[in-house]
Amino acid sequence: MTWWQFSLNCQACELELVERLLQKYGALSLSISDAGDEPIYEPLPGNTPVWRESIVSAIFGADTDPETLYRQISALLPDHLAGSLRRQRLQDRDWEQAYKQHFQPIECAPGLWIVPSWSQPPDPEAIIIQLDPGLAFGTGSHPTTALCLGWLAVHKPAGIKVIDFGCGSGILAIAALKLGAARVSAVDIDAQALSACSANVQANAIETDRIQISSPAAMANDPVDLLIANILAGPLIELAPEFAGRVQSGGQILLSGILKSQLKDIQLAYQPYFRLDPATSREDWVCISGKRI
Repeated sequence: MTWWQFSLNCQACELELVERLLQKYGALSLSISDAGDEPIYEPLPGNTPVWRESIVSAIFGADTDPETLYRQISALLPDHLAGSLRRQRLQDRDWEQAYKQHFQPIECAPGLWIVPSWSQPPDPEAIIIQLDPGLAFGTGSHPTTALCLGWLAVHKPAGIKVIDFGCGSGILAIAALKLGAARVSAVDIDAQALSACSANVQANAIETDRIQISSPAAMANDPVDLLIANILAGPLIELAPEFAGRVQSGGQILLSGILKSQLKDIQLAYQPYFRLDPATSREDWVCISGKRI
């Protein structure tokens, strides 16, 4: 079977127009990707960012007349958008298997693996976190997540209470539990992340009495032994006093989502509350830990 893909470049202010037009002519699916080099790692609370310039791609069924559709769409687009409109024939194939080939097991640290549900654990004796790629942030491949996982593997949170603030997929919360944490509070502002976290906790057979999944407003107030926050530098700085209040004396903090250029600002925000360890880095990202004063 043959499918047709139509794609074009547009600015952020033109996205709605382009999406409506493609849907009007029967697009079966739409996808948006970055047309330049403008990564969006994780949105700030309340924000839904888009790229300044995007590539919008639409898939149309096999019964589509591509020449007619091309003329119809081009006629309704401004000239600068019509000039970037492209069409491509797509041959039918096993998209699911092609998708799965992109996501293979990842060894985050010696003896700690992230394994998709369709793969066999490379080391059955290792600690295995089952996690499939999804919309929620955090699959183990991003440097910030990898830095946190590496720290947890070395500083095993055995028998302690942990907060994973900005839990996303729940990967760090699940890792903490599989490494021996007594109880974890997984917190996120995004309902989709909380849903993904719940599904991943179930997939990993985590006992429900060991984890609370909630929004920040509903999280417990008891101080914990370890607070993990793999979010963005801006919120990390704003939340420094609150995070300090949630970690008991002698407890630890683990912060990531920080670019190397932001390290000094984070250190200044947390030094009044924590004795900070030297930062660790991977690519352009850093991870900071410290002990509550």
